[in-house]
Amino acid sequence: MTISPISLAFEKSRKEKRPALLTYTVAGDNTKKKSLEILNSISNYADICEIGFPHNTPIADGGQIQTSSYRAIKNGIKMIDVFQIVKKFKKNKNAKPIILMGYYNMIYQYGENKFLKKCKEVGVNGLIVVDLPWPDNMHFAKKCKKNLITFVQLLSPTTSRSRAQKIVKNSHDMIYYISMLSTTGGKLKVSPREILKNYNKIKKMIKSKSKNLIIGFGITSKNISSFKTSDGCVVGSEICKKISESIKKRQNPVINVGNMVKKLRRKL
Repeated sequence: MTISPISLAFEKSRKEKRPALLTYTVAGDNTKKKSLEILNSISNYADICEIGFPHNTPIADGGQIQTSSYRAIKNGIKMIDVFQIVKKFKKNKNAKPIILMGYYNMIYQYGENKFLKKCKEVGVNGLIVVDLPWPDNMHFAKKCKKNLITFVQLLSPTTSRSRAQKIVKNSHDMIYYISMLSTTGGKLKVSPREILKNYNKIKKMIKSKSKNLIIGFGITSKNISSFKTSDGCVVGSEICKKISESIKKRQNPVINVGNMVKKLRRKL
């Protein structure tokens, strides 16, 4: 069985005795060209890159990511452009695994099979579909597996123990733990200690070494070092905020984001 690039990224960070660093940016923010350049600069320091496909009503996303999505939509980004960005990014010899993150209705409109075929063609390694929870996602997750694409299941602090066990059992090589009940980029309402306590409960349910549990939502350069015991951390809103600030100050977001991700990596 071939090991997925996502699993390999976790193996590498484990060997280096640190969690994997996952970043999130919106495809096409603030232009198609810039978003590719930003990805290339992030790729020097991140282990896995999540890319959001912009949606006009991103329910789970906080203000920072919404702003990024609106900018991309205003610039006319379409699904075809998102795939183009991934395809070009994957030509970079330093390219990291790519996880596309978005909402199911866009996949549904595109057509599930056509969408997965395209993902495979351009080099997408994983998918996070925010509004397609387990068990509704079982059929689609199977299709992803057939196409060698990791379908990332989501767990939250309110997921019951029995439900969490079933989700873990049904998961592929990466599971996403949402640290708190809020949209992305919210201030941490709970202490890192509390988050890790919940995280470790789920971690104990995972019997397979090939399944990695990452933490996302509310993770910033201020608190990321508190999560060193996790398999991986996702930073998204803070990066989107950096892009917004750079545009406002007429600075180059590519350099600013690259420097920021470099610092995040150091803190792990």
